[in-house]
Amino acid sequence: MMHFRRERFVPRGGPDGGDGGRGGSVVLAVESSMRTLYNFRRQKKFEADEGRPGGPNNRSGRGAKDLVLKVPAGTLVYDAKTGNLLADLVKDGDTYEAVRGGRGGRGNQHFANSRNQAPRIAEKGAPGEEKTLRLELKLIADIGIVGVPNAGKSTLLSALTNAKPRIANYPFTTLEPNLGVAALDEETSLVLADIPGLIEGAHTGKGLGHDFLRHIQRTRVLIHLLDGMAEDPLADFTQINSELALFDTQLAAKPQVVAVNKLDLPDVQARWPELQAGLHKLGVKDPLAISAVSGQDVRRLLGRAADELLALPEPAAEALPIYRPETDPSEFEIRREGDGWRLSGPALERAAAMTYWEHDQSVRRFQRILRQLQVDVAMREKGVRDGDTVYIGEYELEWKE
Repeated sequence: MMHFRRERFVPRGGPDGGDGGRGGSVVLAVESSMRTLYNFRRQKKFEADEGRPGGPNNRSGRGAKDLVLKVPAGTLVYDAKTGNLLADLVKDGDTYEAVRGGRGGRGNQHFANSRNQAPRIAEKGAPGEEKTLRLELKLIADIGIVGVPNAGKSTLLSALTNAKPRIANYPFTTLEPNLGVAALDEETSLVLADIPGLIEGAHTGKGLGHDFLRHIQRTRVLIHLLDGMAEDPLADFTQINSELALFDTQLAAKPQVVAVNKLDLPDVQARWPELQAGLHKLGVKDPLAISAVSGQDVRRLLGRAADELLALPEPAAEALPIYRPETDPSEFEIRREGDGWRLSGPALERAAAMTYWEHDQSVRRFQRILRQLQVDVAMREKGVRDGDTVYIGEYELEWKE
């Protein structure tokens, strides 16, 4: 605010314009109850509130509250333009300040000095940051359940946990991974993820393969579930492992507990010895036969997976890359635009947005900024002439020597 103290018997009260409040930032925060990024499909633009204006008597305006957007654990935040990884939010309580609110403008009290005791100059608030982000979710689970479509993965998850996934007798019933928590005992619990069915060519994205496979990267142990009623369960086993290796070689190296499902059916019981022998030839030491529908040996399967998990070393914390802007904010670009000139650059556009053009002293301050950045020298080298139109951001100015 630009304001001067007005009080009886105080003819020269001096400047007392207060500062504006800081604008709110947009913050991403992990919420443990969230499981998907579905909410961001409906709304894709978010804006925090502005700070309040300053007042007389050196009163500063109130800063705005940050806008906090809840995301599930396992959210990766990318810069949509550069593709840089900005944040990896993996546990409850993790936060990332996606864009920072602009600071409040300074009142005319800050511009008083011995030569200018009544400054008619103030500063607008700095523009808030704008950024386009890409959010990607990789579910965080101890154990991932993989297999071909309709192998019974969702049924197994519901049998081991209180999760209630959609279950039906046709392929691709599950289109998004489901999470469930299974309790081994009073002190030990495991997070399981039911990964949608994988098909041949999943590593190339076929059948939403990339969307499904990326969730397995966060898991530490895999339960490989085979459909005992499939035409060739052994071929399905080798196919899924091939897709894992082609997508990420580290996926194929994860410990696996292999189980043949649907043992409650007589046909599966009859072919189990043959399948067991075939899996032994493929290098599976101790495959299991279970029935997710009846619950036969599902707890044994969970215990085997838990043993594999306990045998693994604790995962090392991954160091997140540090993102640094590739350009200097004080750099600027000059180009022809119609009959005039376009000046662009972060510092220039920011200074223009913070200037009160109706006040002569504010305009002169902006001219000093141009000289500090040596914009005037660069403009003359480009051939600017007196009276030419110069565009900076949304402002249209006239060049005067």
